[in-house]
Amino acid sequence: MKRQQMQGLMMALMLTTALPAAAAHAQAATSIASKPWMNTKLSADQRADLIVAQMTQDEKLTLVFGYFGSNQDKPKFTPHAEARMGSAGYIPGIARLGVPPQWETDAGVGVATQRESSDPYLERTSLPSGIATAATWNPELAFKGGAMIGSEARSSGFNVQLAGGVNLARDPRNGRNFEYGGEDPLLAGVMVGAQIKGIQSNNIISTIKHWALNGQETNRMTVSSNIADAAARQSDFLAFEIAIEQSNPGSVMCAYNRINSTYACENDYLLNQVLKKDWAYKGYVMSDWGGVHSTAKAANAGLDQESAYTFDKQPFFGAPLKAALADGSVSQARLDDMAKRITRSMFAHGLFDHPVVKGPIDYAAHAKVTQADAEEAIVLLKNDGGLLPIAKTAKKIVVIGSHSDVGVLSGGGSSQVFPVGGMAVKGLGPKGFPGPIVFHPSSPLKALQARNPGATFTYDDGSDPTAAAKAAGGADLVIVFAHQWAAESQDYSLTLADNQDALIDAVAAANPKTAVVLETGGPVLMPWLSKVGAVVEAWYPGTNGGEAIARVLTGDVNPSGRLPITFPQGADQLPRPVIDGDNSKPDLMVDANYDIEGAAVGYKWFDQKGHKPLFAFGHGLSYSTFGYSDLKTSVAGDKLTVSFKVTNTGKSAGKDVPQVYVGPKGGSGWEAPRRLGGFKKVDLAPGASTQVSVTVDPRLLATFDSKAKAWTIAAGAYEVSLGASSRDLTAKADVTLAAKTLPVSYDGK
Repeated sequence: MKRQQMQGLMMALMLTTALPAAAAHAQAATSIASKPWMNTKLSADQRADLIVAQMTQDEKLTLVFGYFGSNQDKPKFTPHAEARMGSAGYIPGIARLGVPPQWETDAGVGVATQRESSDPYLERTSLPSGIATAATWNPELAFKGGAMIGSEARSSGFNVQLAGGVNLARDPRNGRNFEYGGEDPLLAGVMVGAQIKGIQSNNIISTIKHWALNGQETNRMTVSSNIADAAARQSDFLAFEIAIEQSNPGSVMCAYNRINSTYACENDYLLNQVLKKDWAYKGYVMSDWGGVHSTAKAANAGLDQESAYTFDKQPFFGAPLKAALADGSVSQARLDDMAKRITRSMFAHGLFDHPVVKGPIDYAAHAKVTQADAEEAIVLLKNDGGLLPIAKTAKKIVVIGSHSDVGVLSGGGSSQVFPVGGMAVKGLGPKGFPGPIVFHPSSPLKALQARNPGATFTYDDGSDPTAAAKAAGGADLVIVFAHQWAAESQDYSLTLADNQDALIDAVAAANPKTAVVLETGGPVLMPWLSKVGAVVEAWYPGTNGGEAIARVLTGDVNPSGRLPITFPQGADQLPRPVIDGDNSKPDLMVDANYDIEGAAVGYKWFDQKGHKPLFAFGHGLSYSTFGYSDLKTSVAGDKLTVSFKVTNTGKSAGKDVPQVYVGPKGGSGWEAPRRLGGFKKVDLAPGASTQVSVTVDPRLLATFDSKAKAWTIAAGAYEVSLGASSRDLTAKADVTLAAKTLPVSYDGK
């Protein structure tokens, strides 16, 4: 037989075998599409009821048991071929019923790659850190950022993002504060809720995490966060509650820590009573990776899905759950509820109707999204004598430290996004988790040079304070970049690492025209503050962070970030001057007594104790100035509305964040004299004014009555304050409120 004939026969045989298979696949897809649970006119609840009714017991058990998405050495584990290598997790689908797999990616600031996988890492766009996004005080930006990383997740083949960190910053040294939304429940709830909503606009699920009171990384697997119910409801719980109301996340991730001695992922009070009963949450609860400690106790307490079982001591929701169902220690109704909650979220958020398909990513467009976020996140903390923006007359500029010649820092741990184009600096930090230390290749130095072509720039790496001081002498401006790397699994000192305080001190002594740019995950101490002319908090600014920093320093962008967290003068001002626990003893059962401050988190603690912060919550300067006037209040039912006028009284266009604080007249009866009640970011040309109106959530005027399970507003006089920070309140008005009781399920609307 000739070669051409043989090829033709083989092709014909391939076609005859492939056609029936293709036809069968098409027939199966058509058959599933015609199933009643695929009817998009039905509610997510109805569709979930229909599909769960068709499931076998083993199929239900498939939904509640998750696998890691990457290779693991200890224990030895290779993920299923259908998993997305390098990802956080995978839950198999049920092909017979058309249930898609759940492909999970860590996603605090972008699509992350787990370190257990081998190179090459996924290279994706990184938003600024979560605390940076909170510092924008701009929910619209948070939504756009969420939509961007949700889009990249979808294009990367993921339909569940492990995002939405909203744990309040009870301790500024917490190594994961950079992932979260700051210290205030209203700000954190609104900002993180907007980001979750943006993520889920891509027809994928986002979590909200870590439920709850996950306040430190020291002994994070064992520490007990001890607090009374009312204090929790008025602080950490309220942040979650607001974010859930605004975004309807498909899943809640329970935390590693214990709450009042009971692990979060087997805590009936946390999962069943508060989340599912009081708040009527309809989604599912997934565990954090390694957060499960039991089978029947966890399932009956409200845990719906065990994530990445290899991180737990046993596959608790595998064979042990099947046995628990057989012996009756877990009811069939509980398993059915677990399966329904999971499929309901999958229906509600489009996982059935809009399957993820890997596709191209517009990195250039996404870089603009993250840069806009970074630019509004940057906080100008100090600016004596108008040292910034950089003067057009500056001819000699010295830039020092923090690898600012090549890139900008990011936070470490499971949320790490690896940059397009590779790491700017390699070989830094721990070889294992939570390393490496990653610098995004966006150079502040190069961006500054491009914007100041008439100036001569000198770069010094900052490793030798004496050499840096010598380089700084005689310069028209010195910019020192200082950094503090923070990462999951460890808390950090408020003192800058690597002798950077001595570096700044030496440089400022040589040249007082020194500006310090901080790349940190949260507050740091500044013993050199009085010696420098300007301080800029840039956080971890993401993919285009170098460009963002340069645009703010040169005045192309007027800084408009405001602090979402208090900067203390020292650890002695904190509720716990020394962090509870010892990371060298991972099994130590530690107690963190949050009843010390209760609901008085952050600025409320400082107000209650009369401490003077280094920089106050809400603080942030501008290259312009703003004035507030015409403060008015009105009350209708349980709603307090506050209106006022904002005027740009300066010479530059800029954005301002007027803040409204509320408190009982005389300051008694609450955890602190006042609470943030509302805010609004406004954009004004020089001389322009705008009218602003904010409505205060009634829960921010109330205290929680645990016995009655209700929010209660006490009758009497209240003070409404308006200003530029929690300590810069320039206008006040009194308002009288009637007694009011709000149900525990009050949704703020």
